Amino acid sequence: MGSRRQMYDEAARARWVDEPAKRAERTPFERDRARLVHSAALRRLAAKTQVVGPQSDDFVRNRLTHTLEVAQVARDLARTLGCDPDLVETAALAHDIGHPPFGHNGEWVLDELSQECGGFEGNAQTLRILTRLEAKSADPQGRSVGLNLTRATLDASTKYPWPRASAEDAHGTHADGLPRSVKKFGVYDDDLPVFTWMRAGVGGTQRCIETQVMDFSDDVAYSVHDLEDGIVAGKIDLSSLGDPGRRHEVWGTVRDWYLPGVTDDEIEEAFAGVWQMPAWPGSSYDGSRRVQAALKNLTSDLIGRFCTGVQHATHAKYGTGVLTRYAADLVVPRETVLVIGALKGVAAHYVMRADERVAVLATQREVISDLLAAIRDRPDLLQPALRDDFEAAESDSARQRVIVDQVASLTDASALAWHAHLPPDGHTPADQIVQ
Repeated sequence: MGSRRQMYDEAARARWVDEPAKRAERTPFERDRARLVHSAALRRLAAKTQVVGPQSDDFVRNRLTHTLEVAQVARDLARTLGCDPDLVETAALAHDIGHPPFGHNGEWVLDELSQECGGFEGNAQTLRILTRLEAKSADPQGRSVGLNLTRATLDASTKYPWPRASAEDAHGTHADGLPRSVKKFGVYDDDLPVFTWMRAGVGGTQRCIETQVMDFSDDVAYSVHDLEDGIVAGKIDLSSLGDPGRRHEVWGTVRDWYLPGVTDDEIEEAFAGVWQMPAWPGSSYDGSRRVQAALKNLTSDLIGRFCTGVQHATHAKYGTGVLTRYAADLVVPRETVLVIGALKGVAAHYVMRADERVAVLATQREVISDLLAAIRDRPDLLQPALRDDFEAAESDSARQRVIVDQVASLTDASALAWHAHLPPDGHTPADQIVQ
């Protein structure tokens, strides 16, 4: 542990605003993790959409349970590579806190309707929450600096380390089945000062290995846990993939959504080892404890398979020493990429292409649009902290960003509640709007 800590220098451990440690026995990264665990932004993920709405079933995952699973995978993989586990776990815990209500569907509407203030992107919103919106620390002038995390933790939490102006056009499909229509970037223009401080000494758009571990762990969690949810919901029967015709249909979805250009033969070859795993089911899911246990063993074995493959490939290239920050890149074997893509494709084919999602998505977009319009007309509907930001804003663009911050902060349930209480005539007192 000592050598690992020494790999994170004073600059990596620095905070935007210097703060003396309250307990000397804790490392800076342990303090970061504690701040994130106790944050309101993390708690709100319990009521935000994963693939289906969090209220639709007691079993299916929401953004918080998904985040905890990503954090566990990321912490274990970080430990095997020599990264600081607390640092990487914090980045994993933070990776989805910028998501608005209704997931990528909400993100798309917010981006479409906020072009005049620089658009919306969930990862840029994450940085904004960590460095501005989440109440914990302030600078000497009394301005909020969010959780005031260390430079290394903020950097590890930034999946797309560039502003909107440098972002490529969107392409492909999200893991929840929606087409990517929002440019991916990690910082809004008015958050560039802290971003520039965070990236000091880093050239270009290179991502630290801790970010890469977090991102890979997110992909792993999506691939196995969406599959598990689909099986338990009765929408996926893995034993049916023994039929070559059905596999051909699924591999078509893999190409459409995740791996354009890959051939059936490539996927079949990569998947051959997975079918031979002892935990791979030979019959349909029946809900018995025996079959529940077998399914859990399958997900555990798949996660272990993916992480071990990455660990060995990365060590084969860089050696078995401590790998931190910009000393190495994560190496993901082609076979692992193909199998993860195939598993995501199975869930996409049987769950996310379901027709019943279409009407729900349309309603969600209407809710977001109506809320933005209502708050623009009635800024007094803003919650107190954001009302202060609105009053302090010096331009129409800055005021619009505050309105976007408000809507983005809502959970699925609170967005629907706010919408249900919107005043049809504009005369309902602000304190009667559900907060």
